[in-house]
Amino acid sequence: MFEKRLAEAAATARACLIESLPENGPMTEPMAYAVRGGKGLRGFLVLESAALLGVPESAARFLAAAIEAIHAYSLVHDDLPAMDDDDLRRGQPTVHRKWDEATAILVGDALQSTAFELVMRDEVGSAQVRVALARALAEAAGARGMVLGQALDIAAESAASPLTLDEIIALQAGKTGALIRWSAMSGALLAGQDPAPLARFGEALGLAFQIADDVLDVEGDVATVGKAVGKDASAGKATFVSLLGLAPAKNRARDLVNEAVAALSPYGERAETLREAARFVIARET
Repeated sequence: MFEKRLAEAAATARACLIESLPENGPMTEPMAYAVRGGKGLRGFLVLESAALLGVPESAARFLAAAIEAIHAYSLVHDDLPAMDDDDLRRGQPTVHRKWDEATAILVGDALQSTAFELVMRDEVGSAQVRVALARALAEAAGARGMVLGQALDIAAESAASPLTLDEIIALQAGKTGALIRWSAMSGALLAGQDPAPLARFGEALGLAFQIADDVLDVEGDVATVGKAVGKDASAGKATFVSLLGLAPAKNRARDLVNEAVAALSPYGERAETLREAARFVIARET
């Protein structure tokens, strides 16, 4: 049930996003390329949290597309030589390798702008709801969220000593967790309901997701993961695995999944697909 729903949600979000790209011009092809592939987990969380609270997909699909646009922009920029300097993403050459660095920068910029266009579509809801969603997304994606986490990550590369566990948790709460948290609670914001339970779910899920990424960097292979692996260890980077050890890191991820599942208790059996999503996060191979 979950894998089918995940694939459907990914297709819905991607189709909506592709519809929103320029019909022609120099940015159309590289933007479409940048959003190709991926699990679509963030878009799924938007659509599923909205469905959980009775919000129609016709409204939520624009938010699912928006968060996938933000995520894609972040990956395009992260892959640049000045950042992580990666050649492979989602099993294909990164945008700056397929085209050039200038194109990759512009693709990221354009995808970020497109995300806010999507959030502000009339179909999403009232002006008040759209403003609340846009403000929350700006905070999640910007210097209080994802960008802050990325900046902390870059600073850590030249720090005199490795990050502590608490510092890594704070870093990843922004870099990875902020967008997952927004995705999870967006349905509540759309429905005008208390976002706190879904926000707690998203926070625990985001951290579990990052620990799983750290594990994949150790145990995964390029062909399956679709990007370079082993880079953290070769760079001497502090991760959950390097600080906790492989088995304790996996245990911590399982504990976080249990926390995420517990946060969904107010929704009863209706939230079972979200519970499956939490379990998937630490069982995935990509």
